[in-house]
Amino acid sequence: MSTATTKDHPHLAAEFNRDEPRVNWHDETLWWVRAKRDIAAHKLPEWELLRETASQIKFNVLSNLSTYLEQFEANAIKNGIIVHWAADAAEHNQIVHNLLEQRGITKMVKSKSMLTEECHLNEYLKEQGIDVIDSDLGERIVQLANEPPSHIVLPCIHKKKEEIGDIFHEHLGSAKGESDPKILTETARQHLREVFLTRRAALTGVNFAVAETGEFVICTNEGNADMGAHLAEIHIASMGIEKIIPERKHLGVFLRLLTRSATGQPITTYSSHFSKPQDGTEIHIVIVDNGRSIQLGREEFRNSLKCIRCGACMNTCPVYRKSGGHSYHTAVAGPIGSILAPNLDMKKYADLPFASTLCGSCSNVCPVKIDIHDQLYKWRQVIVKEGYSPKAKTMAMKAMALTLASPTLYRMGGKTGRLVFKYAPFAVNNKLNPWYNQREMPKAPDESFGEWYAKRKGAKN
Repeated sequence: MSTATTKDHPHLAAEFNRDEPRVNWHDETLWWVRAKRDIAAHKLPEWELLRETASQIKFNVLSNLSTYLEQFEANAIKNGIIVHWAADAAEHNQIVHNLLEQRGITKMVKSKSMLTEECHLNEYLKEQGIDVIDSDLGERIVQLANEPPSHIVLPCIHKKKEEIGDIFHEHLGSAKGESDPKILTETARQHLREVFLTRRAALTGVNFAVAETGEFVICTNEGNADMGAHLAEIHIASMGIEKIIPERKHLGVFLRLLTRSATGQPITTYSSHFSKPQDGTEIHIVIVDNGRSIQLGREEFRNSLKCIRCGACMNTCPVYRKSGGHSYHTAVAGPIGSILAPNLDMKKYADLPFASTLCGSCSNVCPVKIDIHDQLYKWRQVIVKEGYSPKAKTMAMKAMALTLASPTLYRMGGKTGRLVFKYAPFAVNNKLNPWYNQREMPKAPDESFGEWYAKRKGAKN
């Protein structure tokens, strides 16, 4: 992949910000999507009731997860679906590979699945000699560009149409310089149609799995999941354990929330229910843990498992909009990714909870009312306590705490700072000071507030 995972969020964000016009366009486009969400939400007087209801349903699921999972498994098996369980990403990938290998399949079509991105399935299967084509248009674009998705709903939001035209010219044979979205979409359509007709295996994600009936639901706007699944001999569905909802009637809550939150639409173009295989075909569902049980056991963070992957928190986040999805160096970017990723690897993703202003906008738009900004703050505390914060930053904070706890040190520090700003500004106005890289340093005041107040008080007396 082109995104370097050895760099942290500040460095990757700085790379994204080198192209200022792209940053501004990225910011404005995502805010436009956020505005569409607001319009759609305000059209429903019961919007807040829907959010609260969805949150409570998910709370019930997390409190009784094992029961609902067993119920779903039993009903899915009755329907003729074959159920597999995977403890982690490696086991998930191995199960998928075995299913393909047993049938002599070397080519597979895949619709959008953030779980498979999390498990790095495409890379694993490529190493095993399996050719995987992503059929979601945005996913296919970033796949051809050899990049990961930058957004869970809008995978190529960081790409301009001219860049997509260049990618299609190189890989799909479209005319050089062609950037008309309609023509590019038709080019992709013709390319993918042949893929759908020739692939014997299709893999999809799962938006919702209904414990009551053993069915699962996939939501798409392009119909690519349906095309792949209905034309293939074997349909493999990858599902995180948190995707369960208790009853079919609860879909009436979640389907109304999901797309309004994601893109401002009333509902996805396709909300497809899969309950049993067609004659002569197979449906396999792989239920994956991959750290979710650990997150469930963290009382302060378990609510993050309510997430329905709408992307609303990304669209509203000022940091995400200005830094781009690849700066988060994890499958799920943005605020929600920043509270999920440290659970998988606290050391590797220690930087992400700090990639936030803690403004709370993410929590305000979350359709299942996850307390995202609170969890970001709590993760910061955990990361510092576990010793994963940068050593220089930790020492600076300890020095600051010592200074603020001592009036004498505080006054001495203030006087020293004012003298440096006044007589040796080069000591702070240089490239070694990250703050100075984007800002002019302030002019030093002649006296501190304390000195001014004491003088004023003495004058009155």
